[in-house]
Amino acid sequence: MLDADHFRRWMTATAASVDREAERLTALDSPIGDADHGSNLQRGFRAVTAVLEKEGPDTPGAVLVLAGRQLISTVGGASGPLYGTLLRRTGKALGDAAEVSEEQFTRALRTGVDAVMQLGGAAPGDKTMIDALVPAVDALDAGLGFGAAATAAEQGAEATTPLQARKGRASYLGERSIGHQDPGATSAALLVAGLAEAGARTGADPV
Repeated sequence: MLDADHFRRWMTATAASVDREAERLTALDSPIGDADHGSNLQRGFRAVTAVLEKEGPDTPGAVLVLAGRQLISTVGGASGPLYGTLLRRTGKALGDAAEVSEEQFTRALRTGVDAVMQLGGAAPGDKTMIDALVPAVDALDAGLGFGAAATAAEQGAEATTPLQARKGRASYLGERSIGHQDPGATSAALLVAGLAEAGARTGADPV
């Protein structure tokens, strides 16, 4: 079972990964976006870890709702609303339970991913964060665990390189977006990797 501490560790691990990879995320964003993806997410996840430490939510759902709300209020561009929606809707789907199973979390995360797809109007293959998130949830839904989900998300992000963007800022470039790995899919893979790291620390799931 997964408790609030697990989800706090997830956010902390993600924040550390974003810190390490911020320059890379911005470099990926430079040719097809606004060259601010790394710095925006870095600011947002630093704020998330700070507010979680200050307010200390005591259920998995409350952790994710608070984290999502903080991202919406601190991250500019499309990333704030998209990541904020992902975490908030996942958290709301978990309800007020003190602990949740991996199966319950998977269903809730699917709800969050579906909400992001609806908000952004994106589908798999559009060269967005969805290309990393959907394979990750599919892996969890198949019972393969957090480690497999992280691998699937990373492979999904890498697979965006030959795609032409059909949504977001990169879509304005048309064929010039081909040959660049999508920064949103890359950061989404970091988020799923953080989930795997949090699970490995607790023994909740082998990585």
